[in-house]
Amino acid sequence: MDESAEIVSDGGHEAAAAAAIMDTDNGLVEEEKNTDVKVAPALISVHPFEKSVVVAVGSELRLFDLEGDCSVSLKDDSGGPFHSDAIRAITFGAKGRLFVSAGDDKLVKIWATSSWHCARSVSADKRVSAVAISHNGKYVAFADKFGVIWLITLDEDDANQSKVDNKAVPILGHYCSIVTRLEFSPDDRFIASSDRDFKIRITAFPKRPLKGALEIQSFCLGHKDYVSCLSFAHPLGYDHGFLFSGGGDSTVRLWDFFSGLLLATCEVGAKAELLQSTGTKDSYPPVTDLCSSFDGTIIAVAIQSLHGIVLLNCDFSDRTLSVAKVVTLEENYFPTSLASSTFTQRMWTIMGASNHLTPSTTQLPTRIRVISGYCKDRSNDNGYGPTVLEDSEVPGSQKLLSHLQGSPDVTKEDTALAAAAEAVKVSMRNMLIKKEYTLDKRELRKRNRNDRKLR
Repeated sequence: MDESAEIVSDGGHEAAAAAAIMDTDNGLVEEEKNTDVKVAPALISVHPFEKSVVVAVGSELRLFDLEGDCSVSLKDDSGGPFHSDAIRAITFGAKGRLFVSAGDDKLVKIWATSSWHCARSVSADKRVSAVAISHNGKYVAFADKFGVIWLITLDEDDANQSKVDNKAVPILGHYCSIVTRLEFSPDDRFIASSDRDFKIRITAFPKRPLKGALEIQSFCLGHKDYVSCLSFAHPLGYDHGFLFSGGGDSTVRLWDFFSGLLLATCEVGAKAELLQSTGTKDSYPPVTDLCSSFDGTIIAVAIQSLHGIVLLNCDFSDRTLSVAKVVTLEENYFPTSLASSTFTQRMWTIMGASNHLTPSTTQLPTRIRVISGYCKDRSNDNGYGPTVLEDSEVPGSQKLLSHLQGSPDVTKEDTALAAAAEAVKVSMRNMLIKKEYTLDKRELRKRNRNDRKLR
């Protein structure tokens, strides 16, 4: 393995200041001594028909049934353990029948939403960074921190033919680069995978995927920093559809993914006037998440230093992306994850993290804000555009918020929210920004690698 591409941040540990020390047993020099707990951004996912909402905070999954107006406890019938470490990826299937969670405990758990029992639990070799469910509900794909993408088949015939029993099969790889997002195209013909090395790979999804996905359709190259999020759009009148991406270069880009051609770029950080001075050069904060409307004409974008979201208009015929509106939320609220419900035209946002940077505080606040009407015409100012709902107007109201947010008192503390924002910022940087090592340090790390399995 090329050590220059080695994954050096395997879980977003927060760096604590410490002097370099020498381990006399193995000669390994430690530059950092991690005495603090890990920080994982809070995640939110909404059932495609808005039947339920799921929040992941650390190793905890919180579920609220909107149809039954009640919280639900998840049950594990798979015989495996519950999540015991930070959850890094959650998603509903396109039809809402499946839900998948995965993370740092190397577990991929597949839940049946009809009963909210874990139907299957698969152990990965490395920590999991991204998951996706095929639109036909037959496959679950996940990526680990070493850039390998694995496939779980839910199709009994496929599983019997390949003699696979509760195991995942590797189908493609990103050469030791952390995969940040996975998405199946709406027709399941392609799977898009992005990584921290600025690239997006479009792979043709084969008829027999358990044999491997070897045919690369295209590479979408143009981002100047890591790619953080992806979203397919399939508007009427276009054969293959399009792909949106957001990244650490503070841009959202529109792609003809079939050919890999970059069609449009919107510098959302610059448009939202979020210029930062880094001391050596000026930069813009990264895009943390995005999601698009069903037809792809509206894209909601979360930016690390923006207390709100940016709504973009996409004109596919003119190949343009333009800022339609910046929806401002309260100060010190910086969304870490977005989820949309097309049928109700509601955008669900969450801000939070699993733990604090300092041992004195064991839990950071989690805060949910919901925006209604984000897909509607925003050309006038007569209240017909996006509206930030009050807590009493959110579906499920206080009952939902109390369950999904945790303690209702700490969420109102501005200082706690500011600490959460800073924790998530440091966590994302440690996980996605590469560390530079001297040749001597690289050789030292190579000799002391702990991921080599004994034969």
